[in-house]
Amino acid sequence: MTAKVKYDEVEVGQEIPAAGYRVRRLDLVKYAGASGDFNPIHWNERYAKSVGLPDVIAHGMYTMAQGGRFLTDWAGDPAAVVEYGVRFSSMVVVPDDEEGATITVSGRIEEKLPDNRVVVALTATSNGSRVLSKARAVVRLA
Repeated sequence: MTAKVKYDEVEVGQEIPAAGYRVRRLDLVKYAGASGDFNPIHWNERYAKSVGLPDVIAHGMYTMAQGGRFLTDWAGDPAAVVEYGVRFSSMVVVPDDEEGATITVSGRIEEKLPDNRVVVALTATSNGSRVLSKARAVVRLA
């Protein structure tokens, strides 16, 4: 695949429109199976509350993956993301209902680099709180 976004068509400061990613308890159970992280704070409400959490919380790496999904959806090619890093700043609390929680991710072109690469700064929030901080990626565009 080749990235669908063209390097010459983006500018520093350009905003990448936000996308929302719903997360429900079932998603967390599936992620636990795929990742091998079966910590009960990610699926057992009783246990999560017993250790002082407000409810079940999403895995940090699941949250980070939604930022990666945002980048690959935007670029149009999963291989376009050549570097990606974040710090976790808050929890994604996932209630046990049909709605679950939503992780909203947006981006901004922070820098243009040689070799058709751009630095993208991401903002990820859930329920009014920033859940990722210092979220940055280098993406190679067409």
